[in-house]
Amino acid sequence: MVDFATLRTVMVDTQVRPSDVTRLTVIDAMLHVRREVFVPAEKRDVAYAEGEIPLRPGRSVPDPRVLAKMLDVLDPGPEDLVLDIGCGSGYSTAVIGHMAEAVIAVEEDQALAAEAEENLSAESVDNAVVVNAPLAGGAERHGPYDAVFIGGAVEILPDAIAGQLKEGGRIIAIFMQGVSGQCRLGVKAGDRIAWRAVFDAGAQVLPGFERKRGFTL
Repeated sequence: MVDFATLRTVMVDTQVRPSDVTRLTVIDAMLHVRREVFVPAEKRDVAYAEGEIPLRPGRSVPDPRVLAKMLDVLDPGPEDLVLDIGCGSGYSTAVIGHMAEAVIAVEEDQALAAEAEENLSAESVDNAVVVNAPLAGGAERHGPYDAVFIGGAVEILPDAIAGQLKEGGRIIAIFMQGVSGQCRLGVKAGDRIAWRAVFDAGAQVLPGFERKRGFTL
């Protein structure tokens, strides 16, 4: 029988802590959430290995190291309402839910949304709601949000997402330019978001977050 609790501790000690993740809230959440529940059954033996775990073409359970680093920067607090874009099977939502007051998770793949809802219910994550809708539209009905976590890469940030962030709210995303990517933290001030680079990272660009390609001769 696989000792997932020990593997979870090893993941935190060998992947999360060495990656300059220092917030105890993040470390506690990563130790608490059972990652094996959120991966496909045939992948459970490698649930705590480094890297992403594929769910569907273009979708995956996030790399624990990258997820922890992003949340360490975003710093969801116990009074925050957080929007989780591209929640997949619900792992990021469960981790954020351990840190924040409430999480609204958006997933446009209907089967994945249903899976996320089932996983979160099974793990008693009762402060999260899964919305099956286009990722680029966010979840305006439940906002505005104190923080936005984008669980995948972007080339552009849709106006709809920016508009759902509170004044002074934070947003974190991985911006891809070709094959290179950079994680950036944004803070909303007035009608704009001020971005700063925090670390290099890569991920697949989420649907609806691609830059439009112009036609050239």
